Amino acid sequence: MADFLDEKRKEIRARLQELKPLVDEYHRLEAAAQALDGVKPAGAGASTRRTRTTSTRTGTGTRRRGRPRGSGTRSKEALALVRSNPGISIPELADKMGINQNYLYRVLPGLQKDGMVRKEGRGWHARDAA
Repeated sequence: MADFLDEKRKEIRARLQELKPLVDEYHRLEAAAQALDGVKPAGAGASTRRTRTTSTRTGTGTRRRGRPRGSGTRSKEALALVRSNPGISIPELADKMGINQNYLYRVLPGLQKDGMVRKEGRGWHARDAA
């Protein structure tokens, strides 16, 4: 019986010696994974940098990010269509521009707020054409 136990002890020790490098690697990888959990992805760090803003203050006392309202090509295209088609509706504008109406439901009120267009009923008119 003693020979059997000695043989099993040797087998267990040999197997432990085989597995030790794998266990050590496991612990190193586990520590690395925990260390990386505290690191933000490359794109997330960019949001903490300060960027210049070009637009005016909003009602909340903070600056809007991005380009000024009405400076995009779509809003310029919409304004040109309103100038050339007084009284045009948003669905008609969207059809002519080949875009979804919901975009224009945000753009035109912004142009109206900036004094570039006015709304009469369902139609839009350019301010300078009035």
